[in-house]
Amino acid sequence: MAEEHESDGTERERPRSAADRRGRRSESAPEGAKGRATAVRDTRPAKGSPFARITRFLREVVAELRKVFWPSRPQLVTYTIVVLVFVSFMVALVAGLDFLFGLGIDAVFGTS
Repeated sequence: MAEEHESDGTERERPRSAADRRGRRSESAPEGAKGRATAVRDTRPAKGSPFARITRFLREVVAELRKVFWPSRPQLVTYTIVVLVFVSFMVALVAGLDFLFGLGIDAVFGTS
């Protein structure tokens, strides 16, 4: 395979990748070598007794619940009203479509 060179006549090898252009590739690394291995990042704690695991789980649950945004009473009333109005609208929409489709089926196939 012929090596690619820049067209300015300096006979330098053209970089093949962005890493080559930034000068991050080691000149001594063989072609296709990736360098050093990636470090293992296993941050999972060692398994303990079942009682210790349950205790840790409950502590984490409490810590997550402290992060939750708890709405105030007026916000909760507002959200509840919005949900009830939306659900009522959707029930009315589906009931109306069901009624219209029923009329359409009766018109096409007739009632016996």
